[in-house]
Amino acid sequence: MTAIGRLKTRAEFLHVRDGSRFAAPSLVLQARLRGGEAEDRHLARFGFTASKGLGGAVVRNRARRRLKEAVRLTGPSHAMEGYDYVLIAREGTVQRRFTALIKDLERAFAKVHAPSPAKKR
Repeated sequence: MTAIGRLKTRAEFLHVRDGSRFAAPSLVLQARLRGGEAEDRHLARFGFTASKGLGGAVVRNRARRRLKEAVRLTGPSHAMEGYDYVLIAREGTVQRRFTALIKDLERAFAKVHAPSPAKKR
């Protein structure tokens, strides 16, 4: 079981942007291993974002709340210690059934942690 923390600053969000990424119909998950910070190495930290293109404030807040609840339920068992994650809401975040949203998140965790295949030349 992994403890969960939060990403709060823009710099933390930008750091994760350069890591692995998986897009599902209801969300985009970005993940990146954190540097050598000793105090929160045992945490998996999460950040949540929803752009204005998604809709008004009510829709964006609902999307973020749904993502936070999905992480609360699946994060401790699927997130890895020492990683930072950013979840980006998509149109399907609000419209999709919650069980499908959780399955998307679980699949995204598996994909971002899977070893990348060697590139052939």
